[in-house]
Order: sequence, then C-alpha cells, then structure tokens
Amino acid sequence: MEKISWKGFHFYRKDQKWLVRGGTYGPFRPSAEGDCYPESSQLKRDFEAMASAGFNTVRLYTMPSQRVVETAARHGLRLLIDIPWPKHLDVYGNRKYERLCLQMVRDSIEVMKDWPNLLGVFLGNEIPSDLVRWNGRRRVQAFLKKLYFVAKGIAPDLLIGFSNYPSTEYLPLEFFDFLGFNVYLEDQETFRDYLIRLRHLYPETPLILSEIGLDSQQHGEAVQAKNLSKQLQLAYQVGLCGAVVFSWTDEWHTGGFDMTEWSFGLVDRERNPKPALAEVSKILRKAPQCIELKRWPGISVVVAAYNAARTLRQCLHSLKGLHYPDYEIVVVDDGSTDETPAILREFDGIGVVRQNNLGLSAARNAGIHASTGEIIAFTDSDCVVDPDWLYHLALEMQREPIVGVGGPNLSPPEEGLERQVVAMAPGHATHVLLSDKEAEHVPGCNMAFYRSVLLEVDGFDPVFTKAGDDVDMIWRLQEAGYRIGFSPAAFVWHHRRPTLRAYFRQQQGYGEAEAALLSKHPHRFNERGHSRWHGTIYANNLARPLFKKPNIHYGIFGSAGYQCIYPKAESRLVSFLTSVEWCLFSLVLMLIGVFSRTALLLGVMGLMLPLLLSAMRAAQTLSTQGRAKVGHFL
Repeated sequence: MEKISWKGFHFYRKDQKWLVRGGTYGPFRPSAEGDCYPESSQLKRDFEAMASAGFNTVRLYTMPSQRVVETAARHGLRLLIDIPWPKHLDVYGNRKYERLCLQMVRDSIEVMKDWPNLLGVFLGNEIPSDLVRWNGRRRVQAFLKKLYFVAKGIAPDLLIGFSNYPSTEYLPLEFFDFLGFNVYLEDQETFRDYLIRLRHLYPETPLILSEIGLDSQQHGEAVQAKNLSKQLQLAYQVGLCGAVVFSWTDEWHTGGFDMTEWSFGLVDRERNPKPALAEVSKILRKAPQCIELKRWPGISVVVAAYNAARTLRQCLHSLKGLHYPDYEIVVVDDGSTDETPAILREFDGIGVVRQNNLGLSAARNAGIHASTGEIIAFTDSDCVVDPDWLYHLALEMQREPIVGVGGPNLSPPEEGLERQVVAMAPGHATHVLLSDKEAEHVPGCNMAFYRSVLLEVDGFDPVFTKAGDDVDMIWRLQEAGYRIGFSPAAFVWHHRRPTLRAYFRQQQGYGEAEAALLSKHPHRFNERGHSRWHGTIYANNLARPLFKKPNIHYGIFGSAGYQCIYPKAESRLVSFLTSVEWCLFSLVLMLIGVFSRTALLLGVMGLMLPLLLSAMRAAQTLSTQGRAKVGHFL
C-alpha cells in the first residue's frame, strides 16, 4: 500500500486528500492462536464485512499478530494501533518507570515499522485527568515528547499521534503528527460546536475523531443509527480528517471479563448487523460530501492575476479539479507583463478578462461583472484550493443566515530555508472570528459572497490596489447589517512570498492599505492608528501570549468532563514593547546618544527588548512545532 503522509490538517496519499473511515476492533478474549483476536475464519469475515461497508481503517487497542496484519492488508484495510505502556500509572518523573515506558515504545515500533498497511500509531489514549493535574501538564507533555522522539528516531516516516479526550483538552500536544479525540456527546449542536472548537485549537494539525459511539442497549438501535449518522456527517463537515466508530462488534473483552452491559457495536456478538451499520456505511461512501445540499447554487470563481506566472498554473489545475457540479472560473489578467497570458491560453473552459494594470479591487470588480454565478468565490493566483472547497462554502451559506463566508488559508510545505522562514513569519492574511461560526474578517484569498449583495454595495473600492479591499468590503457589509460566516473545512493552500525582499514589499503594501482603511473607516481604529478588532485573530503559534497562562476550566477538584482551555490575549505591555512606535522611540534615544551616553544606553536597551521578546516568541513556536533549525529560529 502507498504511504500516507500529512500536511496542514489532512492526510494525503501522494497528492490526493485521504480521509480516515475507521472502526475499532477488539480487544477480544485470548484465542487459541495466541493473541487477543478472533480465530482466523472469523477475522477474515469481519475484515471483509468492514471493507464492504466502506471502512478503510481499523483501530486496534492491542498489538496485532502477523496474521491480523496480513488479513487486514488483503482486504485493503490500514491499521491504527495503540502502543502499550502503563499510562494509568504515575510514571512521570520516575526514571525507572520512564525508561520502562520508552523501551516498550521502542520494542513496539521496531516490530511494526515495516508493515505496509500501518497507517499510524497512538502513543497513548486518554491519560487519566487526575494524573495530569497531579503532575502538571508540562511534565506530562515533556514525557510524551520523549516517547514521540523515540518513535520518530526508529521510524521517521511513520505517523505518530495521540488519542486525547475532553477531560485533558488542555494538554499541549501540537508536536504530534496528528491527534485523535474521543468524544461522546449526544446533543448534535453541542457536538458540532465542540468539533469546531477543536479545529480552532489545532488549526494546522490533522484531527480525527478517534472514538464516537452510542450504546444501543441503553438508547435503542434506531437512536444509535441516527446519532452515528449525524455525528459522522458533522465530523466531515467541520474539516476533520476522519472518524473512527466505536465499535465494530458488541463482542468486547477487557480486564479478564466479557463486557455485556454495553452494546456499542455496529453488529452484535453473532455479527448480525444493526441499523447503524447501513447508516454509517452510507456516510463513509459519500465522505466528505456526505451532507446533501438543498440545491447546488451556481458559483463563479474569480481570480485576479498580475505577473502570476510562478504559481498560476498550479492554481488553475486545482480549480479545474474542484468537486462541484455547477461552477465557472473567471481569471482577470490585470495587465501582466510576464508569462501569465501564455499560461492562460493553456487552459480550456476558463473565462479570461484582460485589462490594464488598475489594481486588485478593479480586477475583482471586472471578474464580478463577467461572472454569472449566484455566488462569487474569490481566491488568489498564488493559492491552491482544496477539491471540496466550493462544496463547504456553499454548505455553510445554506446552513447559516449569512451573505458571505470564508475559511482558513494554510502555508504549503516549502523548499529552502528562506521560503520556510517567510512562511513562519507574522503578518500573513488570516481570519478574525467573533464566534466559532461568525467572522469579523476573512482574507481575500478565501472568501465568497452572494453576487447580488456585492452589486448592492457597488463592489470593491478601487482605491485599494494592493490589499485591504477584503477588509473594506466586509466592514461595509457588516455596517449594512449583514453577517459573514466561517467554514473551517473550506481551506486553500496559500503560497507565501518567495523571498524576504518580496515579503517586506508585501508588508509595505499592507501598510499602505491600512492607511487607506484608516482614512475611510476612522471609527475602526484606535488613537494610535491601530485597527480595533472585536473578535479573535487566528494566526499561527507566533500569536500566542508569552507571559499569560490560559484559563482552564478544571471543574470541582479537577473532575469536569470537559476541561476546556481558553487562551488569553497578549499583554498590552508586550504589544507596546514590540511595536513600531517603541522601536522609533529607541532609535531617537540612540540619536540623542551622540550628546548623552545615558540616552545611548537607554536607546540600545530599548531596541534589545523587542529583539529579546521576538527571540522568546520564536523559541516558543519552534518548541511547540518540534523544529530545531537555527535558521528557522532566526
């Protein structure tokens, strides 16, 4: 089988997005064949039935024998395996027990690293919340990092993850390749809101629902079928990279006993299917587009291109591959002088508008007037869209009373240190959210509006030639009483500037746009000329506060089932000490230092403060991401 890799918040097989369609299997009573799995004929029937139902992944809680691995491979099933170590014991800080756990991980990875159908491993599943509280999240995180790097040292290409649950949501786990969450919630709106929350907590980490299920003994088989169907739909709707249903069968054995009080299986102990199996199978076969739209509105995709030869071909290939039945592509060539016109001639079925170099807003307005769709979606010529991008945008616009919607834009993996540094730098376009579902701002590289509303407000303001047109448009729509939504699943890959020089030119353009916005919307800015946002700005880890710990709702004696983490904003003092105004003030002191050593010393110290704070922020980010290159730090 081809290896599965990850980038952004999805898994990929080669260049194709790959979704986990999984079910748990076992543990079972020890068999005569020497492992904790059914005898071979039953194993074959189970895996054959799972594959026929649309499953592609089996989650195992115990180490499988070779016969289990080979049987799964013959049926095209990948394995997601929990690595055994005594996670229910207080091993943290105890060198003897830590060495034992590390050795158990080494031995397990050595055995399985070359299995061709191994999707990945979980280095833990639901560490008890009282152990995490007792030891502190930092100590537990440090130990899990040791386990991660031990496993990566043996199998660098293996996907290494951790299966968490809401009671320890506050554990910082971004260094893992992917994360699972075991979530058991019966109220569907609460379930959806919690999944969206997880997507915002881990914006660039693949997330799967590592366990969802419902006990058919307590609730009945019909309710089980209905709940699992809805929960799987919601998992794919919010952009998770898969889900694992607990469990395949009611047959379940743990602690030396058969569990007969629960019946979470899609089939019973005799393997008779329950209604839930048919419902789950239906969703798995359609994923990720498993929620039917009431209707498929026509969508026009508008791309403004100016000297875009470096990335335009890749952008257009992605747009031609969209999984949406009714859309058109309109490219506005804004007076390009490079190979952009020649690249456009390579593609059939694309509407092309050519004009003199009038700027970004004028180009987007030309695209609006040349389009025919009910919805106008905008992306940039340096973006690569996800195949399901338009589906998720249209789904959100039908679900919520909104006139526009946007989604995340992610930095693709880049070759070369300079491009990687630019991708990690602050100042890129990002979204600002008033709530998990309503946006105060979405960037122009990933936004869509009803065409009638764009025409109602006379389109984009031509004064914005480089940037700021998206901010101005959304502010005008909000002031007219309209709302903008956000779909965490509707994402695009956004190439950042290729060089530091181009990056600084881009930031200069952003500054010019900010000045134009200040002139047009002075009430949106404070007395220092900084824009005032009421929502939360979602950026990369560079935006996390340095000195403020997040609020964590532990509950009474740390017993809350959902111990949620709420990050705090950066302190005003840190923001001021890293501002342009502070740096200019320090430079002025240094100039005065020609006449006064004290002023020179104060000026140097003033400039050292933002450098020190920036270094601390960079170190924090690299520590979270697990990167160690000096170049990334600089």
